[in-house]
Amino acid sequence: MGSTVTETSTEKAEPVPDSSVSSPNSSSTKKEEDAQADACSCSTRAQNLSFVLEGVNKVKFEDRPIPEIKNPHDVLVQVKYTGICGSDVHYWSHGSIGPYALTSPMVLGHESSGTIIKVGSSVRTLEPGDSVAMEPGVPCRHCIRCKEGKYNLCFDMAFAATPPYDGTLAKYYVLPEDFCYKLPLGMSMEEGALIEPLAVAVHVTKQASIRHGDSVVVFGAGPVGLLCCAVARQFGASKIIAVDIQKPRLEFARQFAATATYESQRVSAQENAANLIRENNLGVGADVAIDASGAEPSVQAGIHVLRTGGTYVQGGMGKDDITFPIMAACTKELTVKGSFRYSSGDYKLAVELVSEGKVDAKRLISRKVRFEEAEQAFVDVKAGRGIKVLIGGSGD
Repeated sequence: MGSTVTETSTEKAEPVPDSSVSSPNSSSTKKEEDAQADACSCSTRAQNLSFVLEGVNKVKFEDRPIPEIKNPHDVLVQVKYTGICGSDVHYWSHGSIGPYALTSPMVLGHESSGTIIKVGSSVRTLEPGDSVAMEPGVPCRHCIRCKEGKYNLCFDMAFAATPPYDGTLAKYYVLPEDFCYKLPLGMSMEEGALIEPLAVAVHVTKQASIRHGDSVVVFGAGPVGLLCCAVARQFGASKIIAVDIQKPRLEFARQFAATATYESQRVSAQENAANLIRENNLGVGADVAIDASGAEPSVQAGIHVLRTGGTYVQGGMGKDDITFPIMAACTKELTVKGSFRYSSGDYKLAVELVSEGKVDAKRLISRKVRFEEAEQAFVDVKAGRGIKVLIGGSGD
């Protein structure tokens, strides 16, 4: 979805980058080995092998037609790496996210990089062989939101791996020229696949209007939360406190971009907020709170940890309805904003932050797997093994 989705807020897991993978039970192993064998066999003769979601917990490898360039401004991309997002896992395990429900088979994936294979007749900025980060949501360009520059809110957005649109876990994918961002010299394809979650974090952090010297509390130390910490640092925040329920994630956050961490306790939101303020010398409260978890207790603590006149940004997706501390939000006259995907300039800035060495996004990569191992990779991500897993391109 381009926003962070939380599968569970209580399950303990090992998120620190690690090449080891726990062994599933024997029956699951046999099924996965058979699926990998079928995929390997299919990949030797497939034109456009794709990883397709058929239903809840039901996926398959399927050869599909190579997509055609129908618009002169479009390009054909051979996908090289794709990261697994929480929204991908949610569709796989639940079949829907909010109003977006699977009604027919759909190719998964939307965090991708690739190589330009073919260009339309009107393309001027890209040519075959170029390495690109792929922005996976194409707006209509005509509605009022698009004309305002907020194309992420387009009424007719075609977003990869959001029903009914196919995603990027295929050998080939077509995008408009201006939704492919050429990777600067020295920037790897792996880093290119991390531009999508980084663009999400850029948009979240922009929504917070962070100023030099601000104190920022980020709830949720998953990929987007960690990247929000990194972007907040680049935007001038002096204190960046990462909050999570998992110690390994907090240890990584401190090494990555946070200036301090806090392990959320099983106490009231007000008490967690008070502990955060006291332990981190936040005075009357933090300037900015960002939720990248979607967990109800984090949302509540985020409101309570803010100073009067502070800013709260909701970046994580969770339950449709929660108990919200509306009195605190009103009496402190907080600015409360949502954040959805990314918009004008976010992808461009994300590429610049990585290429200039300001955000070391590749440190989030736990491991890389072959395309034929995609299903097992989804199992591992759901179980919380690692921070970011990348799936290699079909046929690579």
